[in-house]
Order: sequence, then C-alpha cells, then structure tokens
Amino acid sequence: MRKLSIIIPAYNEERFIAEIIKRVRAVDLRSLKLVKEIVVVDDGSKDKTAAIVSKMRGVRLIRHVRNLGKGAAIRTGLKHATGDIVLVQDADLEYNPAEIGRVVRPIVDGRAKVVYGSRYLDPLQKNRNLGFLKSVHKNAYMLFYIGGRAITHIANLLYNARITDEATCYKAFRSDVIRSIPLRCTRFEFCPEITAKVAKRGYRIVEVPVTYNPRSFEEGKKIRMRDGIQAVWTLMKYRFFD
Repeated sequence: MRKLSIIIPAYNEERFIAEIIKRVRAVDLRSLKLVKEIVVVDDGSKDKTAAIVSKMRGVRLIRHVRNLGKGAAIRTGLKHATGDIVLVQDADLEYNPAEIGRVVRPIVDGRAKVVYGSRYLDPLQKNRNLGFLKSVHKNAYMLFYIGGRAITHIANLLYNARITDEATCYKAFRSDVIRSIPLRCTRFEFCPEITAKVAKRGYRIVEVPVTYNPRSFEEGKKIRMRDGIQAVWTLMKYRFFD
C-alpha cells in the first residue's frame, strides 16, 4: 500500500492539538489503499503542545528549539516525511480531517499531482464563510476574506493557475513533485511560494470542495495583514526569479 504523510505544523496549539490528531488518526483511507504517517512539527511552542503530542501514539514529533514560522515547520516536516503523497493539515480545527480522502483521491486515481481543497467551490460553504464574517469583528474578518480572494486573483493573473483558493490549508502533492521544488519560505508565504513554483513548472492544480470552520483571532488565529502583503510580494517575486 502507498503511504500518505500528513504534516501538521503546530505553534502554541495546546487547546486543539490532541483533538486534531485524534481526528486525523480516525480517518479511514483503506478504500484508497493508503496508510497514514502523521508528522507533527512543534515550531518552538511555549505552551504544552509538544508535551501533549509526545504522549500520543502513532505520531512522529519533530521539535524546533525556537519559533521559525509555519513555512519552516512544513519544510522540516518534508525532510522527515516518507510517504508517496504529502498533505498539509493545520493544527487548529478550521479544516475537517474527515475530508482528507476527498483531497488526496485525485492523486491516488492518477488524475492529478497537486490538489488544493477549496473553501469556495461549495455554495453552502460560501454562505457559511459570509455568515462568519458578519458575526464578530465584521471589518477585520471581511478584510481577511477580501485579501485572500485578491491574492488568489493575483496568482491566477501571474501564473494562469485557474484556482479559487490560493490560501487554503489543504494542499496535497505527489511526494516527488513537492520534493523537486526548492522552498525558501519561513512563515505563511508557503502558500504563495508553492503555488507560484508549482504553476511555473507546469503542474495543473486540481481543486476539490472542502468545508471550513474559521476560528477568530481571539481563539488563536495567527495570520495577519502583513502576511497578506508578504503573500503578494512572494507571488510577484517568483514570477521573475527562482
């Protein structure tokens, strides 16, 4: 059977890490003839994240001595992952691990080498997104939503990516594809960098619909406006370099 490596970058996620690992472990991929490998990269957490993970079975824990950023954690995870397919899973509960099979199926079936789980393909999910924006701190979350859509549009203009959700957490790759791409990211610029470099190398990004349960900044959401600015710069930079 082929192996799916699920990389979980985590920083100060003691509230959610046990539950997300529990849900990932519960995913049944036998119908896809896949076995799971769970690689958690603790990115220098100052809370009990690493201690919690270290006590959980069936998980490989890699630790950064200090906080380096999500992109750096994913790069570390790639060094330790041994699967034929690689998927990134955020440590919070925004994305539902029960949909991992849906995301990797096009790769298993040989229809794709790169798959993104899009939060905008399902009309019901689009309505849920907008409902969240209207619930609390409307202006802050609306800016976050508009920024994400704008970055996707820029990616399509610069790279003809033809995608709807550049910033999605759920990104899956055939391992030989992602290992062939030199990554330099440290923070949240992983998404624009991998999108840019995948597209420049001629790989078609296949999207599948996924659900999404956004958490608030008060609950620990870490991405900020500066990360959006960096994403735009990253897309523009890799259009002409590397």
